[in-house]
Amino acid sequence: MAEVIAVDVGGTSIKAGVVRRDGSLVETSRVRTPPAGQDGAAVLDAVAGLVDALRGPAQPVAVGVAVPGVVDEDAGVAVLSENLTWQDVPIAAALTARLGCPVAVGHDVRVGGLAEHRIGACQGSTNAAFVPVGTGIAAALVIDGRICRGDGYAGEVGHIDVGHDLPCACGGRGCLEAIASAAALARRYTERTGVRVDGSREVAERVRQGDKDALEVWGDALDALGHGLATLVGLVAPEVIAIGGGFGESPDLVIEPLRSRLRSRLTFHRMPRVVPAELGERAGCVGAGLLAWDRVAPG
Repeated sequence: MAEVIAVDVGGTSIKAGVVRRDGSLVETSRVRTPPAGQDGAAVLDAVAGLVDALRGPAQPVAVGVAVPGVVDEDAGVAVLSENLTWQDVPIAAALTARLGCPVAVGHDVRVGGLAEHRIGACQGSTNAAFVPVGTGIAAALVIDGRICRGDGYAGEVGHIDVGHDLPCACGGRGCLEAIASAAALARRYTERTGVRVDGSREVAERVRQGDKDALEVWGDALDALGHGLATLVGLVAPEVIAIGGGFGESPDLVIEPLRSRLRSRLTFHRMPRVVPAELGERAGCVGAGLLAWDRVAPG
């Protein structure tokens, strides 16, 4: 059976698996992400090792690779990744020469959006947004049935100014990401209480327990997300917005409060359906696999 192997490169781990043409993910594997360096050599070694471990007796028809940062998908180049500290890494060319098969390279959030649009929470929509809220915040935008790439720069909703004065890692102030990302939730809770927490999951548990400080920072994040998503709705009018990432893993604390905040900010606009993303951490691998299938067997 013809197979595609998909690899999702993250800042802490690299996930891989065999992706069937229908998007089903099987035979998964994972390794820790090695220190990358600007040339990305150690990461490319790890990717090639995962592909070699997963390939059967037959050569895969293609390999799909999802990476964070600014990605030139046509050239297969990782232009810039702060998390991986690499710059202008020719992923497709290097891996094609090494693996002997076509290699498709995509941005991790956009390929996640491709997966959610094809087989997940955004299925059946013509205009949609997949918004994973994790260490950072970005969006995959489906406009008129196609993923919007914007030469690698589209979907940076995490850097919409939502009206606060907190500094952002990008060098600006007021960014959505600086107040509503999982990292921001943990940082702001720790600053208020002196209690160190690890990401949005621990803050969510404290919200459920009625912790006043957790409720405050969680509410601030929801307010800011409502603001940012209202801007998104005004610009691209999605029918559905799927919330993913670590924040999306607490749908009971996110989805209905976010719907309410978004509704209060809209006037004549079409109110989108706000739903939890469906694919979880599988989205990157599934999307990278679908991207690779599209390369070798369009349609």
